[in-house]
Amino acid sequence: MSLARRLLDVIDLDVLPLTERGVSAGNKVFGAAILRKDDLSLVIAGTNDETSNPLWHGEVHTLKQFYELPQHPPTAELLFVSTHEPCTMCMSAITWAGFDNFYYFFSHEDSRDAFAIPHDLLILKEVFGLEPGGYRRTNAFWTAYSIPELVSAEEEPLRTELLARRQLIEDRYAVLSVQYQESKDGNEIPLS
Repeated sequence: MSLARRLLDVIDLDVLPLTERGVSAGNKVFGAAILRKDDLSLVIAGTNDETSNPLWHGEVHTLKQFYELPQHPPTAELLFVSTHEPCTMCMSAITWAGFDNFYYFFSHEDSRDAFAIPHDLLILKEVFGLEPGGYRRTNAFWTAYSIPELVSAEEEPLRTELLARRQLIEDRYAVLSVQYQESKDGNEIPLS
């Protein structure tokens, strides 16, 4: 099974439906999932729940739910999937949870430019003095992977199929972004 295809499936079929409900409740468009490395089966999917707690970003809230499972596999056996490149808090949570990887669909720049949510890059710049892309994607703790780069690296004809699927997912997120932006004035999320 193609890893790129499976990651798109998980975002499309498992995370996006949760995010659609979350955005309807006033939350941001960020979500995450955890998969087993050996067979790429879904362990859990989650989405942003900042309207309940501003710390419940998609990744952190998914980790919370993961650790609430009666039994959960060791993180060394798992892949962490994020719809958007994790912010510094979420990167730290992924690190503290012991993951040696994360895969993301949209970049920090996408969050700023396409979703009008610039906080990830502002925090990197103001708190850590880092320019966009300035953190180490490979370090002593984990390696970060861009799902669009995985898609682009596929051989034809799969690449063309996955590029079309990627566009469909991007289109769905664009609709959710508009919905969130139109409703965010009514929420109490500190950095909305």
